[in-house]
Amino acid sequence: MDLLDALKSIETGQHATNWREAIRLAGKGLVESGATTDEYTDEMIEAVEQNGPYIVIAPGLALAHSRPSPAVLRAGLSWVGLTEPVEFGHATNDPVRLIIGLAALDHDAHLEVMSTLALALSDETRFERLLGATSPGEVRALLAESAGN
Repeated sequence: MDLLDALKSIETGQHATNWREAIRLAGKGLVESGATTDEYTDEMIEAVEQNGPYIVIAPGLALAHSRPSPAVLRAGLSWVGLTEPVEFGHATNDPVRLIIGLAALDHDAHLEVMSTLALALSDETRFERLLGATSPGEVRALLAESAGN
């Protein structure tokens, strides 16, 4: 999955009062792009309620997702940059400023997207710039730079 092709929804300057609202924002982007139904957003929240804040995968970054399900219509990503970080309850990676919503049709696609994201976000300087991005165009440009485009 090409990262920029999958990323149909990019929102910056968003506000959430808690982690559930932050995930709902990511889910809204997945729904509006046609990748998932509203049920998938509920599944993402339920996954954190059942398993804890495992989705907070790096300082300031949450990868909101759930298992592939009938609520996933196609693979997709959403991007939500928050104006003020929220706590997910993670011991070392809180607070979160960026939530990336991930919808995958199967386990292999899920791993492929996570690998592509990890590569794009591995440069610390670029990651900090992505966290501070103020427009969808800026996010796209930084991600294109990471892909060598």
